[in-house]
This record gives sequence, structure tokens and C-alpha cells, in this order.
Amino acid sequence: MMMTKPDTDMLEALFQGARATPPAMPQGLMDRIVADAVAQQPKAKSGGWRAIWQAIGGAPAFGGLVTATAVGFWIGVAPPSNLPDIATQIITGTAYASVDDTALPDLSAFGWDIEEG
Repeated sequence: MMMTKPDTDMLEALFQGARATPPAMPQGLMDRIVADAVAQQPKAKSGGWRAIWQAIGGAPAFGGLVTATAVGFWIGVAPPSNLPDIATQIITGTAYASVDDTALPDLSAFGWDIEEG
């Protein structure tokens, strides 16, 4: 059984005909879709701390915010050994290391693939 190449010109003509007359949306369909979507949304409490708590996302989201804040503060105050200690530089008023400083740890990956060891 031999497969024949499909007639792309005929197929393109059908696509052009479909593009020329797009289907019309039934009257009121979009209004019903929006009404259904609004009905599915949780009802927000108005004002006060409960509204803020609900806007944040409740206890799970607040726990994530607290964790991210604590880790960010921890890394800022006591960074890992391969990162510059910016907090100490800010507190003591020392200048930031310049780009050509040889004491600056190499944080780029350039040349790591050709190093020995």
C-alpha cells in the first residue's frame, strides 16, 4: 500500500474558508462564564487583619514568608564562605571589593571545565 502526499493546497483553502467565517459566540455565554467564575471565588472578609491575612494566603503562605525572611537575614549576616560578607562591609564602612581585586573569590564558572584536580 503506497501512501500519497496530501493535497496541501486543498487543505489550505479549507483553512482560509474557516478563518473567513469564525464561529459566533452565543448571546450571553460570556456573561454566564464570568458569573460562574465569580461564584467560585472565595468571599473576602472586609477590612482589618483578617482581610490582610486572607490576602496573604493564610498560615501556609505566612509561614513561607517568615521562612524566606529568616533565611535571607541569615545569609545576609553570616554568608557562606564563598560569598562576600556584605553585611560586615556595610556595618564597618569598608569599601566593596573592586572587580580586579585578587582577594575576591572567583564566582564565575569560566575555566572550571579545563582545570585539573
